[in-house]
Amino acid sequence: MGCWQGPSTVLACLLLLRPLPSPACPAACRCSSGEVDCSKHALHEVPQNLPTNTSTLWLGYNFITVLGPHSFLSLPGLLLLSLPHNHLGLIHSQALVGLGALQELDLSHNLLTVLSPEAFLPLTSLATLNLGSNRLGELEPGVLHVLPQLQALHLQDNPWVCSCGILPLWRWLSHNREKVQEKSSLLCRLPEQLNKYPIMAFGNESFRQCQETSLSAQHYVIFLIIGPFSFMASIFFCTFMGSIIVVYHNLRRESHFWRRPHIGKGH
Repeated sequence: MGCWQGPSTVLACLLLLRPLPSPACPAACRCSSGEVDCSKHALHEVPQNLPTNTSTLWLGYNFITVLGPHSFLSLPGLLLLSLPHNHLGLIHSQALVGLGALQELDLSHNLLTVLSPEAFLPLTSLATLNLGSNRLGELEPGVLHVLPQLQALHLQDNPWVCSCGILPLWRWLSHNREKVQEKSSLLCRLPEQLNKYPIMAFGNESFRQCQETSLSAQHYVIFLIIGPFSFMASIFFCTFMGSIIVVYHNLRRESHFWRRPHIGKGH
């Protein structure tokens, strides 16, 4: 039956063609045209049942401590995610699954100390990443290598430990200087003699001793175990070989004695 046979039929068709309504806006948020603002509401976790058409999500100035698995799975069109000024200390490896369209992520002013490269794998479109003002002493290079579209990186005001462990990050920064924001604020915190020294001012010669083959603590433990064992094994081997040589010489002497002709008494 066509949709033009009567006013009631036309109305029914229009109702069928109308897009389904988005989920209701969470009580702690304000929603408008794809923008959801949940900032400054003392939230301890990411709100559930966010509108599926959300393109911008503001979650700053709350008390969120953890991003659990699939925290944003229902937001495939999310372009901007802002989480500054929380108490964020942990991002689960599956927390950002489903955010393939995300272009900007703000994690600044949190308590992050370690980041897993696996957590950032879904962010294939991410162009801007703000990690400023956290507690990062090192940054695993894999975190940046899994972000093929990254154009702007903020790392300022972190307690960077300028030892050999920072060499992979320094290499990435050196090859991507145009992507690093606030370069002058990217400073060492430790060791003490390098406090407030600009990371970008280092050169290849600064890491010469780091590029030599180095041993981890595990290697040293192995050597501590193998060393005494090898020493005892060498003593045992030498003792064993010495015993074999002594026995061999004794056997040869006895064999020679029995083969030698004996002179009997005269008749």
